[in-house]
Amino acid sequence: MAGTLVGNALVGQSGGPSVVINQSLVGVIEQARKHRRITKLLGARHGTLGMMAEEFIDLSRVGARRLEAIAATPGAAIGSCRHNPDEADCARILDVLRAHNVRYYFYIGGDDSAKSTNIIAGMARAAGYRMRLVHIPKTIDNNLVGSDHTPGFGSAARFVANAVRGDDLDNQSIPGIKVDVIMGRDAGWLTAATMLARRKPGDGPHLIYLPEVPFSITKFLKDVRRTVKKHGRAVVCVSEGVRDASGKLWAKRIATESEADVKSDSFGHFQLSGTGALADYLTIRIKAGLKSLGVSRVRGDTFGYLQRSFPGFASPVDQREARMVGRAAVKWACQGRSGSVAIKRKAGKPYKAQAALIALKRVAGKNRVVPKKYISPSGNDIRPAFRDYCLPLVGGLPATGWLD
Repeated sequence: MAGTLVGNALVGQSGGPSVVINQSLVGVIEQARKHRRITKLLGARHGTLGMMAEEFIDLSRVGARRLEAIAATPGAAIGSCRHNPDEADCARILDVLRAHNVRYYFYIGGDDSAKSTNIIAGMARAAGYRMRLVHIPKTIDNNLVGSDHTPGFGSAARFVANAVRGDDLDNQSIPGIKVDVIMGRDAGWLTAATMLARRKPGDGPHLIYLPEVPFSITKFLKDVRRTVKKHGRAVVCVSEGVRDASGKLWAKRIATESEADVKSDSFGHFQLSGTGALADYLTIRIKAGLKSLGVSRVRGDTFGYLQRSFPGFASPVDQREARMVGRAAVKWACQGRSGSVAIKRKAGKPYKAQAALIALKRVAGKNRVVPKKYISPSGNDIRPAFRDYCLPLVGGLPATGWLD
């Protein structure tokens, strides 16, 4: 029978860590201990790189108190990687899995992690090696197909919404123009979440730009000019992944024009995080193109890794659901099922969600963008309906006050 496999289990973490990625890891560990079919649980050091090098840690005997501390800690507790395994790598991984009698495979990560899991699953079937493989979702980008939202997004959204609210309060104190660049290579979910910073009419961010809409510098400057004339200031949030009308990343276009050293990661992605080039470029264009406004304060910030790693500020909903998908993955694997775990929102209020198992091929290497229904027709703002979608995931925001 499919459910009678007995052997070891392996869990790995991949991609940029989120503040709740270890909740999923702990969920796997907790649930694995409940199943006799799993004889030992191994953790792969630095994801697929550790698998190929056979660098494992025994997770079977970690104490409960330590597990709870790990669950609440940002960063990948067993190490992550940005390695895009090709078929030769996946064949090597399968050889290692067989050598260590791994019958249950759990990989925590985004769409690329689902892709490598799907490749290994196909190779195992072709080789006649019986095992169960489950991809566990993780990404602050919130871009996994088949899910209402992903673990990591709610906490990152909570961070950026509060950071932008603080930025807006600062900007109200000493009016000027402020540009904040937010993570989001191919989908603008996290940048869209900055709209939660608004408490009343006139609050920033006044302009929000996502990768889903072509970004024009000419229109951008017109939008900023109009905003400053209306409010006497402007707070602008821009996704790091904004593209021009041809689909080229503005960040890459800027680097090419400036003859900077253009770098890509192992997935072939142009490096966006860790550089302030886009924010610097936009503020320079504002200063040069909007001199007549007489605004002396024009500043830009790039929200880097702090968005996904700020401790003590995780969304309670995000923490709970990240643990839930880890547990669900093991439960389904031990029932003889493989696939990718998705989070499905239940209809109605109050907010409720549940885990579901979907086919790996539905998620592998695919990108879920922000639907048009959430983006204003002007392409420079987010519609109010997005608040209803996003606010339950961040768990509310701290109260702030102001003297009008």
